[in-house]
Amino acid sequence: MKMLQTAAAALLLAGAMTLAQAQALRPEVGKPLQQAHDLIKVGKGKEALAKVREAEAAPNKTSAEALQIDRMKAAAAQRAGDSAAAIQALESLYGKVSGSEQGQVAEQLASAYASAKDNAKAAQWVQKAQAAGNNSATLKQLQAYLQGASGDYGAIAKEAAAAVAAAEQAGKRPEEGDLLRLADAQQRTGNNAGQAATLEKLLFNYPKKDYWAIYLARLQRKSGFADRFSLDVMRLKLATGSLAKTDEYMEMSQLALQAGYPAEGKSIVDKGFAAGALGTGAEAERHKRLRDLANKQETEGKASIDQRATAAAANKDGGDLVQIGYAYATMGQADKAVALIEQGIAKGGLKHPEDAKLRLGQALLQSGKHKAKAVQVLRSVQGNDGAADLGRLWALVANSQG
Repeated sequence: MKMLQTAAAALLLAGAMTLAQAQALRPEVGKPLQQAHDLIKVGKGKEALAKVREAEAAPNKTSAEALQIDRMKAAAAQRAGDSAAAIQALESLYGKVSGSEQGQVAEQLASAYASAKDNAKAAQWVQKAQAAGNNSATLKQLQAYLQGASGDYGAIAKEAAAAVAAAEQAGKRPEEGDLLRLADAQQRTGNNAGQAATLEKLLFNYPKKDYWAIYLARLQRKSGFADRFSLDVMRLKLATGSLAKTDEYMEMSQLALQAGYPAEGKSIVDKGFAAGALGTGAEAERHKRLRDLANKQETEGKASIDQRATAAAANKDGGDLVQIGYAYATMGQADKAVALIEQGIAKGGLKHPEDAKLRLGQALLQSGKHKAKAVQVLRSVQGNDGAADLGRLWALVANSQG
């Protein structure tokens, strides 16, 4: 609220009185008002208010003088934190102005009433400001504050959703603040599906590390999300800097080894040790045993993979070609991986054909030479079991890499 009050006082001061206007007033009015103006600019609200009262004491004031006194009194009172004086001056001023200035004055009244903890009156003046065409960012902040203070999260959700929709319809990126307010209001009103959709919009428009962590933590709880994608979620955590805990490094490495990707399992263990997440504490010996296992399996995997690829090519279906192809990708041989996965997809007979497209997109991305094709493939992944979600997210990762 303090920031809103400061902005309100600054706005009023900006329109309070020009030097030419001060010179057009009688000295007994113009001089103290000019002094008040100067005092407000250096943060001396109480002293400015005293000068305004000198001007108020002048007899036979004209309508122009009364208008300038109200403007300066409102600015001085808000700077001084005197809500009662600000409200009195602003309500007097509201009836004397028109057009856009009336909308600005209504906003200042809403701020003043909020400062006086009269939120009902503040909300009324927010509505009057909006009716006068005021759609300023500070008014929106004040409205959000008032709605939050009242617990009216239904109203917050409605207003924030309208702002997001308006931006999207205009071909613009929704404001980050609007998306955050909408997600919070949806959570508080139990709209889990709506919140999930809003969090996805937040992530895709503002792919920050914190938003990745929030979104990925929820992804596996999504209805219908297949357990076989647990390792894929952790791959995304690693790629977006969201993998940090000791148990996450342990789990990811174990999942990679179980899935038949020993090179990936070893790489994760090595990263965990390098980050200090593994190799220390009470579980240090367990971490070392996992590293030994990963090293052993990686050596065996490298020795046999070419032979297994030859055998896979002789199979009736392409499942093993896809599996072994992605194993090559985890070993840093992305081009060979792409060729084998494409052969596997062409051969057909796949249990999860959309998974194969996901692996192809990941291998293309890893090659570093086929970003456009990788994004195209990843966005083409379909299904309601999590494959399509993962495809979209990896496409986002690709685009975030520049």
